[in-house]
Amino acid sequence: MRNPFQKRTSAPKIGATGKRHRVRITVISIVVVLVVGGGIFLWKAGSIMDKISMGKGNIFSNIVKSLPGVQSELKGESDGRINILLLGERGAGMDGGSFLTDTIMVLSLHPGNGKDDAPKASLVSIPRDLYVTVPDTSDKQKINAVNAYGEQKGVGRGMENMKRIVSDVTGQPIHYAITIDFKGFKELIDAVGGITVHLDQSFTEGVQFHIPQVCDPYVYTIPTNPAQYENKFKTSSITGQKVLTKSYLMCYNKDEECGGTFQLSAGDNTLDGAKALCYARSRDATSDFDRAKRQQEVIKLVKAKALSLGLLSDYSKINGIMNSLGDNVRTDMEGWELKRLYDLYQKIGVSAPLTQKVLDTTEEGLLYHPENSAPEAGYILLPIGENYDKIHALFSSLP
Repeated sequence: MRNPFQKRTSAPKIGATGKRHRVRITVISIVVVLVVGGGIFLWKAGSIMDKISMGKGNIFSNIVKSLPGVQSELKGESDGRINILLLGERGAGMDGGSFLTDTIMVLSLHPGNGKDDAPKASLVSIPRDLYVTVPDTSDKQKINAVNAYGEQKGVGRGMENMKRIVSDVTGQPIHYAITIDFKGFKELIDAVGGITVHLDQSFTEGVQFHIPQVCDPYVYTIPTNPAQYENKFKTSSITGQKVLTKSYLMCYNKDEECGGTFQLSAGDNTLDGAKALCYARSRDATSDFDRAKRQQEVIKLVKAKALSLGLLSDYSKINGIMNSLGDNVRTDMEGWELKRLYDLYQKIGVSAPLTQKVLDTTEEGLLYHPENSAPEAGYILLPIGENYDKIHALFSSLP
């Protein structure tokens, strides 16, 4: 007979309680692995986001949002349409308007919810000369200046103001924005190994990058040949006649952009980042509307090249490219939102139909140039009907 006060020396049998304990340990271990592993990934991603994000979110929220089963929808996802504003600017410290956004596009993604609702997307360019009222002011300016006005009031204000004004124009909520500058654009093209542009006929931009300015000792140092002067006049308060006040000798930039005259031959042209930027910026020899079409073409070529290299199927490679772009790309998306956008893109598929539009002065484009606009406004565009109703209807029918 066993002594009831004697200590048990043999191991107890594992029953239901032991199994539950073991299951709990396994579940906890999996959670720890997910959190630690996700934390390491998101810590790395966080360092990238510190470079490109406008100060939104934190590592903890990114980890939580990335855990399995946690609701993590993008803005607009439940409504079936995610609108992302794409902006191109020169970049901080560059001559010619650092924060003027001469490239303005709205990318709309419709993920779809089944066979009867297929995924699709649209890309619409808004011309830089559209005349608008700057948010929180009564000032009328071209839309490309809205970002610059906002940035004067604080970092990130320009992006927010651009989202507001583009929302007014399109009649759509603009959920997110991404800005890339000239340097970032060149690095992006180089990161995918360049792009190949096919032209049916040769292309030449001989004006835009070869415009003389008043001579100075530093940049505009090459006199025009023959030497030309820019004359400044004022109107006499006595006679009402224009009176010459000053004359300035005109010079070319000693380091002209794109070599002064940018040329591509008919046929296939392989472009590195620098040449692709010149191609995407050229407009004087054609028009701003044609430039917008070329920019959309470049975006499609980058996508095709990235697909051929397998970049779009590897999020870590995309992170690497974003990291190399550094301060040359900005966004108001958090890390988990970028990851969710990538996952949605994979779901939508690279072959999903893309509708492309450029708002222009054709009837379909819904804009016009007023003949009697104020001289100080320069060349401007206004919506047909003096309101955005037709543009709203266009965007409602997309993507």
